[in-house]
Amino acid sequence: MPRVFIPTNLRSLTQGLDQLEVGGSSVRAVIDQLESAHPGIREKLCDAQGNLRPGVSAVVNGSVAALGALQRVAPDAEIHFLPTIGGG
Repeated sequence: MPRVFIPTNLRSLTQGLDQLEVGGSSVRAVIDQLESAHPGIREKLCDAQGNLRPGVSAVVNGSVAALGALQRVAPDAEIHFLPTIGGG
């Protein structure tokens, strides 16, 4: 199962856990599984349409998920949700 690393600001929703293993073959499916186990996490990561919120990036196995929530993930994937870094 994919391993999800929980950012510090969301750990209050996961009872302090910093990583979880959940099923799912896409970033969106992983988020759905996280939501089932830890209600409230989806609204922190996704907008009303189910896309990643502006300012949130999914990193799968060290690469930013170009397809966002639609990005496919392997059973042994490592997923991080990070704030998007902008600059000027």
